[in-house]
Amino acid sequence: MTSSTAAPRQRMSREDRKVVAGTMVGTTIEWYDFFIFAQAAGLVFAQLYFAPLNDESPGLAQLVAWATIGISFFFRPLGAVVAGHLGDRIGRKAMLVFTLVLMGSATALIGLLPSYEQIGVAAPILLMVLRILQGFSAGGEWGGAALMAVEHAPVNKRGFWGAYPQIGVPVGMIIATLVLFLLRSSMSEEAFLTWGWRVPFLLSVVLIVVGYFIRKAVAESPVFKEMTERKLESSVPLKELFKHSSKQVILTAAIFIANNAAGYLLIAFFSAYAQRTLGMPGGPVLFATLLASFGWLIFTMYGGILSDRIGRVRTFQIGYALVFVWMIPLFLMIDTRNIFAYGVALFVLTIGLGLSYGPMSAMYAEMFPANVRYSGIGIGYALGAILGGAFAPLIAEALLSSTGSSLSIGFYIMGLCVVSFVGVTLVKETRGVPLRVNESHSQAK
Repeated sequence: MTSSTAAPRQRMSREDRKVVAGTMVGTTIEWYDFFIFAQAAGLVFAQLYFAPLNDESPGLAQLVAWATIGISFFFRPLGAVVAGHLGDRIGRKAMLVFTLVLMGSATALIGLLPSYEQIGVAAPILLMVLRILQGFSAGGEWGGAALMAVEHAPVNKRGFWGAYPQIGVPVGMIIATLVLFLLRSSMSEEAFLTWGWRVPFLLSVVLIVVGYFIRKAVAESPVFKEMTERKLESSVPLKELFKHSSKQVILTAAIFIANNAAGYLLIAFFSAYAQRTLGMPGGPVLFATLLASFGWLIFTMYGGILSDRIGRVRTFQIGYALVFVWMIPLFLMIDTRNIFAYGVALFVLTIGLGLSYGPMSAMYAEMFPANVRYSGIGIGYALGAILGGAFAPLIAEALLSSTGSSLSIGFYIMGLCVVSFVGVTLVKETRGVPLRVNESHSQAK
C-alpha cells in the first residue's frame, strides 16, 4: 500500500491543534444550529407558525413542521456545488469562513422571527427561507472541514484527525441540549413557548464569533497549496468530477444514508416522541439525550481511530451491523416509558452511529482525486443527507400514525442500514491512499 512520503508525526503541533479545532468548530456550530431547529420543529413550530393547518387536518401542522427540517436538505447539494467549486479553485479556508458566517446568521435571525399570529403567512415563509440558507451553508461546510483535517493529517492518522470535524455533531448536540435543558428546567412551559425557545437561536451569535476567529487563524490545506503552486487546479472541477468520479459520488451518498437517518432520529424525533406521544417529562428526556450525545462523541472519535487500525470499510461495516441489530430493542425499551431504559437505548445506539460516522472524513477524502475532492465529498454527503436524514423524522411520524407501532420505524432504519452496508462493501479499502497531487497517480493496492 502506497503512503505519503512525509514522515509520520506522532504528536500534534500547535498549528495542528489549530487545524483540528478549526474544523471541529464549524461542524459544532452547524449541528448546534440544526439540533435546536429540530427540537423547535418538534416542540414549538407547529403551534407558532403552522397552527392554521390543523383546521384542515388534525396533526397536519406537526407534519409540516417536521418537513421544514427536510426542505433545507434539497439545498445542500447546491451549497456543496458552489462551495466545492470555489473551494477546489480558491481554497478550503475561504469557503469555511463564509459558510460558518452564513449558517450562524440564518440561525440567529430565526430567533428574531415573528410568529404567524403577528405577521401572518409571511412568518412560515420566512422561516423556510432561513432554513434554506441553513441548508445551503451546511452543504458547503462539512466538505471543507473534513478536507482541512484529513489533508493536514499524517497518512497513518487520517481517521483520527478526520474524526474531529465528525465529533462536531455530538459536541453541537451537547451544547444545544444543555442550553435547552437549562431553559426548560428554569421556566414554565408557557414562558418557553412565548420567548424561551428563541434564546438558543440567538446564542448562536456567540459561537459564530468564536468560530470565526479560530478559523481565520488556520492555515490553508497543504494539498490545495501544492495544487496552486503546480497550477493543477481544474477550471471546471464539476465537469471533471462527474466525468471521472460519478461512481464515487453515488457510493458516498449510499454510505451516509443510514447513519444520517438514524442520527436525525436521535437529534430530532426521539425527544419529541418521548414527550408528546409517550408523555415523558421534558427535563429527564433532554438529560438522557445529553448523555447519549457524550456517547456519540466518544464512539465517533473511536471510530476514526479504529479505522486507522483495521481499515475504513470494516469499521463502517461493524457500525452499521450494530445499528441494524439494535433497532428493535431500541424501540421496545423506549416504549416502556421508563427514563432509565430510554437513556440506555439511546446510548447504545450511539456505538453504531459513532463507528459509522467517525471514519467518514478520511474515507471520503481518500476516494477522490485532489482537484475535485471538495466538490466530490460535499455533493456525495449532501445527496446522502437528502436520502437519509432529510425526512427521517417526517417518515417516522407518518409510519407511527399509519401503523400505530414504533417498530415500523425500526424496520425502516434497518432497511437503510442494508443499503449503506452494501454501499460501503462495494468500496475498495482506501486507508493509506495518497492524497497529495504529486502522488495522485499511485494506487493504494
